[in-house]
Amino acid sequence: MKVDALVAEIGSTTTVVNAFDRLDSQEPVFCGQGQAPTSVLEGDVRIGLQGAVEDLRKRLGAEELTYEVMLATSSAAGGLRMTVHGLVYDMTVKAAREAALGAGANLHLATAGILQEEDLEDIRAIHPNVILLAGGTDFGERKTALENAKLLRGLEMNVPVIYAGNRQNQAQIRKIFEGARAPLYLTENVYPRLDELNIEPTRKIIHQVFEEHITKAPGMQDVRNLVTGTILPTPGAVMECAKLLYGEIGDLVVLDVGGATTDVHSVTEGSEEIAMIQIAPEPAAKRTVEGDLGVYVNARSMAEQIGMEKLSKELGMEAAPLFEDYRPIPETEDQRRLTELLTWYAASTALERHCGKLRYTYGTNGRMAYADGKDLTKIRYLVATGGALTRLPGRRQVMERLRRINEGHKLLYPKAEAIALLEDRWYCMASLGVLSQTFPEAARLLLQQNLSLR
Repeated sequence: MKVDALVAEIGSTTTVVNAFDRLDSQEPVFCGQGQAPTSVLEGDVRIGLQGAVEDLRKRLGAEELTYEVMLATSSAAGGLRMTVHGLVYDMTVKAAREAALGAGANLHLATAGILQEEDLEDIRAIHPNVILLAGGTDFGERKTALENAKLLRGLEMNVPVIYAGNRQNQAQIRKIFEGARAPLYLTENVYPRLDELNIEPTRKIIHQVFEEHITKAPGMQDVRNLVTGTILPTPGAVMECAKLLYGEIGDLVVLDVGGATTDVHSVTEGSEEIAMIQIAPEPAAKRTVEGDLGVYVNARSMAEQIGMEKLSKELGMEAAPLFEDYRPIPETEDQRRLTELLTWYAASTALERHCGKLRYTYGTNGRMAYADGKDLTKIRYLVATGGALTRLPGRRQVMERLRRINEGHKLLYPKAEAIALLEDRWYCMASLGVLSQTFPEAARLLLQQNLSLR
């Protein structure tokens, strides 16, 4: 059996491979999915990849399985570890953070102002895959970014540096990094003018740098022997899929509850009314990742946050004993109920953190409202992806509750009746995101099928 494309999602623990065919037609086909344990820690990612392909072959009932192209997303080998450095935290640093997170990064450090010795020590310890340097609006402050460039150059680390700050500095930044071990990439300023974000060019170059350098990560050196096309960070691929879906149906939020983290992706310009009272710009496409919210790795710490007594009351039984043999995939009815409850708390907390809020100040003219954070008032679709929200029996009830999180009317979030629910039935939004880079029309049509839009 021969298919047009295989897309591998190389996770920290599991590698999944999705097969697609007839990608040049108006009726592209999702053929099936296989999986195997990821083998990065064994020193060669190909072992897990080949195992997932073999599992797929068996599931398809084929004697052999060949393909024209293999694409991939990866969160293995620590994913895309980044640090970002700018001038003012609420301006250039925030813009750089948004670019990094939107590209799918695991953000380990963000600093404002001139780097201190402890910051440099942190960078050495983190040993990021990519360093993003920003600072200054175009034709504005120049000194901080230049000083930081010299300090980063002095680290003598073989880590790619992207400069996305004041464009007047580009020639000097290039000179600073001449002969450095670290490759330098120059792109447009992420914060070219006050209250203006310009993060898409930086997102694109982060993906380019990730693809060029991910094959150097331990255990990933031979990935190019199998993956012949694009490689994206897995969360970045989900964002690409979310943006593709926005072109089809409009304003949306994508929720992904995982074992260790919970991701929220939103694509919306928000309302003009809220924009007029917003205190800081927000990107149209925004990702937040909550490292303390996960239904397996962080299950116990989540239970402590919620309170064991509260969990027990909602479950109608003692919750503590259920954690003694807690599994990543629930094996009993009680474990399932606990996992679904944790999924609700993870998703609702992450969504509330992602969502902006109305706040008030009081002055001589009385009370005045202002908007702080991402405006989600115009979203019309809530999309579920990830294992917990696409595989648990009670996932629909969790999503229904998420429609109603704004009953207190404090969030920049629509009324429940304005939101429709969609589900990533094939659990392949990341795969479709990377597929869209090579086969955009086929990815669009497959996404419609996957979400039951056609």
